[in-house]
Amino acid sequence: MGLAFDLIYLLVAAVTYPAWSQKARGGWAERFGRIDPLPPPPPGRPRLLLHAVSVGELNAIRPLVAELATDVDLVISTTTDTGIERARTLFGDAHHVVRYPLDATFAVRRFLDAVHPHAVALAELELWPNFVRAARARSIPVCIVNGRLSGRSFPRYRRFRIAIGSLFRSLRFAAAQDETYAVRFTAMGTPRVEVAGSMKWDAARSRDDLPLSETDELATALAIDRTRPVIVAGSTTPDEHDLLAAAVPPDVQLIVAPRQPAWFDHAAETFGPDAIRRSQPHTPHAHHAERAPTRFILDTLGELETAYALADLAIVGRSFGDLFGSDPIQPAAMGVPVLIGPAHANFDQPVRALRDAGGLRVVAPDELASAAHDLIANEHTQHDMSSACLRCVAAHRGAAARQAALIQDMLRDAAP
Repeated sequence: MGLAFDLIYLLVAAVTYPAWSQKARGGWAERFGRIDPLPPPPPGRPRLLLHAVSVGELNAIRPLVAELATDVDLVISTTTDTGIERARTLFGDAHHVVRYPLDATFAVRRFLDAVHPHAVALAELELWPNFVRAARARSIPVCIVNGRLSGRSFPRYRRFRIAIGSLFRSLRFAAAQDETYAVRFTAMGTPRVEVAGSMKWDAARSRDDLPLSETDELATALAIDRTRPVIVAGSTTPDEHDLLAAAVPPDVQLIVAPRQPAWFDHAAETFGPDAIRRSQPHTPHAHHAERAPTRFILDTLGELETAYALADLAIVGRSFGDLFGSDPIQPAAMGVPVLIGPAHANFDQPVRALRDAGGLRVVAPDELASAAHDLIANEHTQHDMSSACLRCVAAHRGAAARQAALIQDMLRDAAP
């Protein structure tokens, strides 16, 4: 069966070569499972491989890592280049960080030989056939944490249930983010499904959690006037840059954080030569403009959280076009009122929770300008929405502790 999947992967790779070959990727030896063997775990500490595919999932597992760190030897794996960089920043000082292999049988075999985990936890889903089958052959239990099975992907999984149902049946458990996801995991044949909540609520930091020096440094570098309102538009797309340029009045300070580095230059072009770029904070023409700058481009990685701490209002991107939204939890944890577009299918549960609590509003593209203007002008409404955000985030915390307990039970059975 593994060989069959290898052949399928090879065929797909050949067909899609023109697309993926244009993207620069590193770590090819590691992608094929060539990593240095890890030293054995300390006595009495079972080894858990905790996999998070990229930056968003890595940020979400931070509280789970903290819950497990004392008793478990943790190996953090990730797939993307930005994920490797982020994982090393977050966890590299205390835990092993490795690149997750391609799902070829030989790559998976090399990888498991080098890591030798007692159990595996996969964040959100990330079920790859050869990896799961290889783990099962070695009696390594596999579970899903922070599990989600979206409304877009579930019909496809269900359509091929005969071929992939064994993957779900082989899971020790799936800790689902909410009841909707739990029903879908059960429908796929997962033997044990627990509704544990989303760890993103736990991972989101408050203003008090951030060092004051971080927010001060960012504000100074961008030349933000902290006596005036600030809107932060996070995880934006090029189409949304045009929308924001039209919707936010020119005298209101706007920090734009594009979702992908490839879109940084587009944002700078959209907002003009007086816009200050984080990567070029001392651009002379920006600092010598006739009036104080009001457009700022956050063209760095890992600073959006800090930018939200400067915000009076957050606009969450990838939600005003044909994509599927970005995470509204982080600005809400900062007590920042949130506006998000109607395309937020990937984050339905937190959007519903925050909207029902009164901390978030869903607005259409043609409503964004009036909604932003009304909120910036009304401090009383801002205060009410801010308080609602903080209450909602506090009410949803605790998922990391629940999922850590499930993992500890699994490890007690798996480790010698």
